[in-house]
Amino acid sequence: MHDVYIFNTMGRNIQLFKPLHEGSVGFYGCGPTVYNYAHIGNLRTYIFEDTLVRMLKRFGYEVTHVMNITDVGHLSSDDDTGEDKMLKSARERGQSVLEIAQFYTDAFFRDTERLNIQQPKIICKATDHIQDMIELIKRIEANGYTYFAGGNLYFDVSKFDRYGELAGLQLDQLKAGARVELDPNKRNPFDFVLWFTKSKFDKQALLWESPWGIGYPGWHIECSAMSMKYLGEQFDIHAGGVDHIAVHHTNEIAQSEAATGHKWVNYWMHAEFLVIDKGKMSKSSGSFLTLESLIDRGYDPLDYRYFCLGGHYRSQLSFSWEGLDQAKSARLSLVDKVLALKEKVAKPAALSELGEKALQYRSAFDEALADDLAMPRAMAQVWNLLKDNDVPAQDALALILDMDEVLGLDLAKAQRKEVSVDPETLQWINSQIERRAAAKKARDFATADAIRSELIAKGIQLEDRPEGTVWRLHE
Repeated sequence: MHDVYIFNTMGRNIQLFKPLHEGSVGFYGCGPTVYNYAHIGNLRTYIFEDTLVRMLKRFGYEVTHVMNITDVGHLSSDDDTGEDKMLKSARERGQSVLEIAQFYTDAFFRDTERLNIQQPKIICKATDHIQDMIELIKRIEANGYTYFAGGNLYFDVSKFDRYGELAGLQLDQLKAGARVELDPNKRNPFDFVLWFTKSKFDKQALLWESPWGIGYPGWHIECSAMSMKYLGEQFDIHAGGVDHIAVHHTNEIAQSEAATGHKWVNYWMHAEFLVIDKGKMSKSSGSFLTLESLIDRGYDPLDYRYFCLGGHYRSQLSFSWEGLDQAKSARLSLVDKVLALKEKVAKPAALSELGEKALQYRSAFDEALADDLAMPRAMAQVWNLLKDNDVPAQDALALILDMDEVLGLDLAKAQRKEVSVDPETLQWINSQIERRAAAKKARDFATADAIRSELIAKGIQLEDRPEGTVWRLHE
């Protein structure tokens, strides 16, 4: 089995991955809060998690991937302030909370399917696991980590010595920089609610009976309860976005280890932000891009997947339409090259029969994957392979389809489509190509790039060859 190295946020260093149980991986990834559409920044994290799971499976691990659906209890701020996001969305749309949750859950999985993200093995809704949360809270309370104030049960972070370790901060440092606390019931600004009662939100739509009164769980407890239910009280990898490090995942660790008395998760992995105009994309701003908005502008969802593969998951990825145009152009070129290989050979070679040169590319690809998912390096091996005329076509086709088991670009299903254009469109395409050639000759590269981007947006792929520019139309 191939050695895999990953960056563990707990410790801030690259570590050799050693699973708790040989040959198997327990993996939990934080799922969506289904009060609105996922934006493309959210989806970047799920593409990362999907690539991680595909990589682990490639190297022979059996992966139990668990993901939650937050359909209750997530307030508009991670620190227990503001109103419930689900309730706010339901009120604005004139629907029930559960109707809102189901609508946006369906929308989320429609997006992930279009991005060729494999569904987790276990998908669990918070509302289906309230009793599991109550039982876990009872264990935390029995171990002396809680206090009851103002109708709510709080976790006392001062009782947990390792609080803040994931974020690399000590509690006394956190206190020094604490914001003004809006909840007067908290003994410490960083204490958090395990269970709310109706004394906190008397208009809360979903309420359950509990030992602490009729109410509903805090947001953080659901991930602890559901991960333990399906993966056990200690498991291998927990992942999510970097925005979860300081509060959500920090609180998850505190409550989980307060309940069990031992280490909970061995490896923490976090995807960086997608940034646009020098700021992270977020729903709170009210303006964000959905996958549907990309499709409306003529992009295939897999163009966005390819775009994300071009950056390392631990680096911020800057989104621009020009960058997405480049990703679309590169993906279409990749599809063209795969189709050309399919037309050359009757079937790909067996992986067990690959020649030495092809095996060198496969090894380099795997080394990149195993080095903390270095996808830009892995993608470079894909293109190096396709440009190498010394690799037989049947080997190249077999290997590119093998690599795509991790890339997830659906290359095995690629087919040549018969397309035609009317004379007027043909004349327009040729005139654009002539304009672009003239702009390049005049060294007006901004205009040349703008023309190319306009053509790409209309599904017209250009390829500059020694004999001139040729084009191909993609549906």
